[in-house]
Amino acid sequence: MLTDRHRSGGRRREPDTVPVEEPLVIDLDGVLVSTTMRTPGHDFELAAGFCFAEGLLDGATVRSCRYCGEGLPSESGYNRVNVDTGGTAPPAAPRLGLTTSACGLCGSSQLIDLELRWPPVPDVPPPAVGVLAAAPDLVRPHQELFERTGSVHAAAAFDAGGEVLVVREDVGRHNAVDKVVGRLLLDERLPAAGLGLFVSGRASFELVQKSWAAGFAALVAVGGPSSLAVQAARTARLTLAGFTRGGELNLYSP
Repeated sequence: MLTDRHRSGGRRREPDTVPVEEPLVIDLDGVLVSTTMRTPGHDFELAAGFCFAEGLLDGATVRSCRYCGEGLPSESGYNRVNVDTGGTAPPAAPRLGLTTSACGLCGSSQLIDLELRWPPVPDVPPPAVGVLAAAPDLVRPHQELFERTGSVHAAAAFDAGGEVLVVREDVGRHNAVDKVVGRLLLDERLPAAGLGLFVSGRASFELVQKSWAAGFAALVAVGGPSSLAVQAARTARLTLAGFTRGGELNLYSP
């Protein structure tokens, strides 16, 4: 893509790299449950992670994920995925609205719902504060798409020793988290007891929800949290760190 670069030396027309953004339709056992705008890639992880984090699986095992639609997957642009549990997941109610890459659920009623749906995170110590504070620097070398475009979010799972286990990037910060959760789910590594989850943006209520659902011990954000995110993290007994930059952070929970 060509862009006009305006710098102190004048204007130059040069090629630029921007991330791809396309819709992904997610079906659960053949029923549409979400349409989200995402960066193509790791679509099965995104679909499985979304279904898990939203509580749609309710303990059901994902048997397979596949591209679906009329004709060959290539003909539909690889933009529709079916998560198959063999009908063992609760019947999903069709959802026709668009789930944007940046929207979230709000309200204390949602927090009550989460308390009923998810138990507190596993009673395993989170990574030490020093490891949490180092998370941005640990993940940064793995943010290849951000390096090329400067316009995508990252999410990553890391252990108590600071080893980065999974990194995913996407135009949607929630999508990036769903891809990480989906990878751990498909690898049978959930709950993520004792692990930290890093996000390159702010700590919203929905990201705390996804961390809680996956059983992470800590959520580390470059940006700050919302009040409801802090309340949810404390309810879940999830360590929540914000403004994590330059080896420093703020701890909001526990």
